[in-house]
Amino acid sequence: MERARPRPSRRRLLQGTALAAVPYVLLPERPAGAHVPAPDYPLAEWRPASAASYTGANRPTTHPVDRVIIHVTQTTYRKTLFVFENPRKKVSAHYVVRSADGHTSQCVREGDIAWHAGDWDHNARSIGIEHEGWVDESAYFTDVLYEKSARLTAAICEKYGIPKDREHIIGHYEVPGTDHTDPGPHWDWSRYIRLVNSA
Repeated sequence: MERARPRPSRRRLLQGTALAAVPYVLLPERPAGAHVPAPDYPLAEWRPASAASYTGANRPTTHPVDRVIIHVTQTTYRKTLFVFENPRKKVSAHYVVRSADGHTSQCVREGDIAWHAGDWDHNARSIGIEHEGWVDESAYFTDVLYEKSARLTAAICEKYGIPKDREHIIGHYEVPGTDHTDPGPHWDWSRYIRLVNSA
């Protein structure tokens, strides 16, 4: 037969409660009025990538910004954000645009260097924009995705004095030495550049 366990004393219960509360007491409180910093692009939501997945910088002071690189995620919007938040993945982009509604998240500050191009020179000089979808599934390239992305690219070009042309707004596949094909054959470059210039 099992013996009944003795009940803990009131003093032991109070000591246990006090010890359990210690970590919370030691945590600093957020100062009154403190907030998460706003994204660089006002229409974006701030969804930070892991600090292990980009290089802190002070662009354009430390590195000139003269390119926008267009990517396609090859996965869903949600999974892309999850990958960027994972410190083991060592990959990021400045922005991610959702297919269904053009919702945009900023994951890396424009002043910092995202790891998106696979080439240090192009990472250091560019802003990377990921678009939800797959290169061989044109249905992901919705009207609203093109419109919201073009508006973002236009704002970036205006901010950094980047010409709104195909020499300065390039696909990932155009980065020297890359084995990537995005944004792929279904990306309508003529339409995109036209939208950027009319934004």
